[in-house]
Amino acid sequence: MKIAFVGKGGSGKTTLSSLFIRHLAARHTPVVAVDADINQHLGAALGLPEDEAAALPAMGARLPLIKDYLRGSNPRIADAQSMIKTTPPGAGSRLLRVTEDNPVYDACAREVVLDGGAGGTVRLLVTGPFTEADLGVACYHSKVGAVELCLNHLVDGRDEFVVVDMTAGSDSFASGLFTRFDMTFLVAEPTRKGVAVYRQYRSYARDYGVALKVVGNKVQGPDDLAFLRDEVGDDLLVTIGHSGWVRAMEKGRQQPLSALEEVNREALDTLLGTADAAYARRDWERYTRQMVHFHLRNAESWGNARAGVDLAEQVDPGFVLREDALTTTAQPA
Repeated sequence: MKIAFVGKGGSGKTTLSSLFIRHLAARHTPVVAVDADINQHLGAALGLPEDEAAALPAMGARLPLIKDYLRGSNPRIADAQSMIKTTPPGAGSRLLRVTEDNPVYDACAREVVLDGGAGGTVRLLVTGPFTEADLGVACYHSKVGAVELCLNHLVDGRDEFVVVDMTAGSDSFASGLFTRFDMTFLVAEPTRKGVAVYRQYRSYARDYGVALKVVGNKVQGPDDLAFLRDEVGDDLLVTIGHSGWVRAMEKGRQQPLSALEEVNREALDTLLGTADAAYARRDWERYTRQMVHFHLRNAESWGNARAGVDLAEQVDPGFVLREDALTTTAQPA
């Protein structure tokens, strides 16, 4: 399952995504965690010291390697330089899997041991921060493009999870990345600004069949709960209140997940149950169609001019990304 956490800046989406990742890892569920936010805090939220979190290898800086590996022997892609963030896989492409070892993970992923090993481990990837060299000349979406390209080539099973802490607000709609998930959890505070991002996200995502549920955060009483229910209706899945465990974590005082308040552990169970239920609605053909749709839009808008070739020719019309792919090389439908 591929899960996204979205929300406005400061809503607590990184905290909630890190808690969900810990919850999965404690159950010994294979999980790849991805920090796709311009403010890179997921590593620290998972317990890494600040210096180690800052030293994580940036996916955006390793895009040539990622492209070269994923291209494989796909005859529709002349070289790695002609690939863009939306290039879909086809016959001959290499696919990624959650639990395998491959050059992409070797270069970009780091294993994070949680709670001294008692909380399991996760593979962590980060897009990389917006650097001084990027100021005035680059767009952060070019870094997030590495995540989109990897998700386009990822085959994951029911008991495997990829959890992405997305960039704040509606920035993810600048690419097709928002359609790459089985479930999107939008973290919203009980404020007008908090629910405004929800309305915007719901409006943009409606036409693409995005499964969206709201996690109310920083809910302090019945009035906050009533506000969220009035504003988001049935999309409100669960709420999170004050947590001494989270406050201690934010101060750098790590505690085992078992010390998290029972009501908040129950909320994590609800998130997991909701995500797991989405598995039955997986539609790989629609997933592939959407992938191709955004590739063609990007090709026409800017990709063809940049690559100097017609990127529509990269689309393999007979290929559908499937969960039952048996080798690391994609096969046609």
